[in-house]
Amino acid sequence: MKPRVGIFSLTGCAGDQLQILNMEDELLDLVSHIHIVDFQEGSSYKEEGPVDIAFVEGSVSTETDLKHLKEIRERSKVLIAFGNCAVEGGIQAMRNDEGSIDERLKEVYGVEPGFFDARLSKPLSEYVDVDLDIPGCPVEKEETLRAITSLLHGDTPLRFTYPVCVECKLNEYPCVIIESGKPCLGPVIRAGCDARCPGLGLDCIGCRGPVDSASGFAAEYSMLLEKGYSKEFILNRLRVFSGEVKEDFLGGDQ
Repeated sequence: MKPRVGIFSLTGCAGDQLQILNMEDELLDLVSHIHIVDFQEGSSYKEEGPVDIAFVEGSVSTETDLKHLKEIRERSKVLIAFGNCAVEGGIQAMRNDEGSIDERLKEVYGVEPGFFDARLSKPLSEYVDVDLDIPGCPVEKEETLRAITSLLHGDTPLRFTYPVCVECKLNEYPCVIIESGKPCLGPVIRAGCDARCPGLGLDCIGCRGPVDSASGFAAEYSMLLEKGYSKEFILNRLRVFSGEVKEDFLGGDQ
């Protein structure tokens, strides 16, 4: 029997699901080896029952999301956090340390607690066991395809455990920090994009999330301070794709 695969969505833009549909050359061959039981972006067809592999896109930003995630985890053998919202909490987690969700809803919408089904945006791993993560905003098509292929063969997909800077060196790209003084996040962001942005002379904005639980953020912060960037600029830049980057991650004098 073909493995049963579900591609599920919580709070997110569905861009990661779209990347699967963008696998035009490989998609027909891929779906011939799996049985898709749920794929909101691709079809309205859904099946209940157990799932061998569940891809879950989006962050947990509502009580409904949390209930849905727990149901997916209960019915799935392998659960994959799919994309940066699922892995890190996403852009919507940038300001999690700036007041409660009730305070924000009251300020923006003028409503009392409980009016909206909302909670602070969190990654999947805050609530359930995650077997694998595929980062990116959006995910890389090739990395996703390799992960699915590995799982179909019974292997554990390879993970990128080194930063974008390694790919820059391998490709012999000039360092945009040294050469141009740009606020590149390559030293602290997970590789896997083949250093696409630095290869075009652009600075890495961090769309694949931190390479090692933000352990290098303090050094990155100090370096960018020396380059003349402000604390607020650096913090905001780190937070866009890396979830809850707290000031104590930066260490030293702030």
